[in-house]
This record gives sequence, C-alpha cells and structure tokens, in this order.
Amino acid sequence: MTILLYANLISHAALLVGALWCITFPSRRIYPMTAPDGWYYGMWSLFGFVFVTNPLFVFLDWNTGFWTSPLRFWLAVPLIVLGGGLVSWGMATLGSRRTSGLAEGLIAEGPYLLTRNPQYIGDFLLFVGVIVFSNSAIVAVTHLLTALVLLVAPFAEEPWLEEQYGDAYVSYCKNVPRYL
Repeated sequence: MTILLYANLISHAALLVGALWCITFPSRRIYPMTAPDGWYYGMWSLFGFVFVTNPLFVFLDWNTGFWTSPLRFWLAVPLIVLGGGLVSWGMATLGSRRTSGLAEGLIAEGPYLLTRNPQYIGDFLLFVGVIVFSNSAIVAVTHLLTALVLLVAPFAEEPWLEEQYGDAYVSYCKNVPRYL
C-alpha cells in the first residue's frame, strides 16, 4: 500500500503543478487537455490513476481512524448521494467530450445555471462523504488533495473558456458563480 500511496501523492503533485503552471503561463497551458497529444494523455492518465487509487484506499485503510461510531454513516451517505448526483447531472448535461476538455459549444443549462462548476462541487461533496464514511486518515489526505486540484482547476480552465467562447462566456461568468 505504501508504494501505491506514494504514487498517488506524486500524481496529485503533478496535477497541481500542471494546473498552477497553466494559471501562471496561460499562453503555454497544458490544461485543459484539449488536443489528443502527449500532454492530453499524460494528464488524463494521472487523473485516471488518482480516480482509481483513491477508492482503493477506502478498502485498504477502512475504519482505521478515530470516528468509529455508526452515526458517521448518517452524515456520509447523504453527502455521497448528493455529490454523486450532482457530478452525474453535470456530466449528463455537459456530455463526455466536453467533460474531457474538448470544445464543443458553451453549455449554460441544467446545473450550469446554478454554478459554473457543478461537477467539481459534486466531487467535493462526494469526497467529504467518502472521508467520513471510510474513517481513514489516508483517504482524507488523498481525497482532500484531489479536491484541492479540482478547486484550482477552474482558474486554469477559465482563460481557455473565454478564448473559446468570447463574450458569451464573459456574460455567463457575470451571471453564474464559479462555485456557489
């Protein structure tokens, strides 16, 4: 489990550095991954690895924390359901190609009328629910790192979205909050 954890932490660091690079150097951005090239496959591979290994830690480090009361499930399950539902609604509204970073038109409907980043908000709620549910310090670290990457991601994505969609995106941003 130690090697898997280190690989997960290194993947998170690379994703965070990649997002910060894009924010700092928008003309040399590697994110959002818009063209199927080396960066596209590399960054998606890192995301894929994180999203496969994070749930593994739920099983590998189950219930090793301090909150062993079954009451935690009453808090965790609604967060998991709400977060998963919001992610699913956002993905269904946006479509898989747009969700993966390919430009195919600005979407301002469904959950995107409430927030510009419903999938990230849903992921955050889901991650908090999983952290509480699993009662694991390792799960808390890995899931909070993923949440941090997703918190920073819109700042890397928004300049690209403005380039793609121009005034329509600027107007959308004025009317719809980034998060809530």
